[in-house]
Amino acid sequence: MKHRFNGVLSRSLVKSIAASALLLGAGGAQAEISDGVVRIGLLTDLSGAFSQFSGQGSIVAAQMAIDECLAKECKGLKIELLSADHQNKTDIALAKAREWADVNKVDAYADMVNSAVALAMQNLAVQKKKAALFAGGPVRISNEDCQPEYVVQWMWDTYSQTAAAIKGIAQPKQRWYFITVDYAYGNAAAAEARKQLEAIGAQTVGESKHPLNSSDMSSQVIAAQQANADVVAYVNSGADSANAIKTASQFKLGAKKMQAAFFPTVYEIKGIGLEQAKGLRFPESFYWDIDDGTRRFSKRFMDIYKKGPPSLTHAGVYSSVLHYLKAVAASKSDDAQVAIRTMHQLPIQDDVVRNPKLRPDGRMVHDYYYFRVKNPEESKGPWDLYALEKTLPGDEVFLPVSNSQCRVFKSASK
Repeated sequence: MKHRFNGVLSRSLVKSIAASALLLGAGGAQAEISDGVVRIGLLTDLSGAFSQFSGQGSIVAAQMAIDECLAKECKGLKIELLSADHQNKTDIALAKAREWADVNKVDAYADMVNSAVALAMQNLAVQKKKAALFAGGPVRISNEDCQPEYVVQWMWDTYSQTAAAIKGIAQPKQRWYFITVDYAYGNAAAAEARKQLEAIGAQTVGESKHPLNSSDMSSQVIAAQQANADVVAYVNSGADSANAIKTASQFKLGAKKMQAAFFPTVYEIKGIGLEQAKGLRFPESFYWDIDDGTRRFSKRFMDIYKKGPPSLTHAGVYSSVLHYLKAVAASKSDDAQVAIRTMHQLPIQDDVVRNPKLRPDGRMVHDYYYFRVKNPEESKGPWDLYALEKTLPGDEVFLPVSNSQCRVFKSASK
């Protein structure tokens, strides 16, 4: 799918796609821009477990970033957005990404939700010498596998989600039980959680695993119910997270044990409903109702995307694409290394993130939040779902530089 935009924010996704056959933009492209057009390829999940918090909403978010930059810093540039459904399959993602690089001359990849897809796409982006703007993903993207000349990692990673989940409620001598999705994200997050629990004197007393896109969580929830645990943690995301929480409600798990989640989103909580999800604790790197800035961005998003407010992935796509485009405009180049280097030099300023900084390893560090799902009587509107319990400074939840295996820190210490 291909989209082209001018500097006017589209009133709906349908209208923006209908207008995609036209290349709009004031003035000529900068001479340093390869073939006169900046192209962004957005690989996302349009039909699977992650489609609610990525998918069409990510396309809208990228569109908003393009339109905003064209109206200001990018005025005079020509920008093209391409999108595709990777179907949560690495072979499909890589085939489309290669086609975009070789045929469509894409300059940057964005979103790339799904851990397995993200890890594969990092290697391909470096091979093709393209910028990669990850909204999230495994911590190894900016840790042992870091490629900071080409790659940035924006809103979250497996370490930050885990650290925030643990720091939010963990106590010494607490007993935790995990219900874990059995693929790259879940296994990495659970392994990291065990380390962090052990570090504070808490312990893991058991774990039940389930495959990705699992509709029946009853056996996992029953095992958690029978475990001698204080906290049951759902180490999964998307539809899997929703199914686990709903099943736990049916078995009245919350009446005896505290429930924590590592990666639910506003769409899962809305779908589950406050009556079933009430009291659930979890971290998020973005929520629409934090402050005036997040509310302003969310209103603009919801004016186009009628299904609901932006998720952390939508917010991360918007913020990373906007900062990338500002860097292209400032450097007058869409060469990946030049653009990424300029991203490190420019301050990050938007309505999405607070206290942001882009580290040399490509990790964008910013404030995190820890929430409790509201009781039905607390909610004042259809999307008023969370009660903020803690604001966690980014330096407390992202992988510390002292623990990083990224080569930029190793070389700096020599």
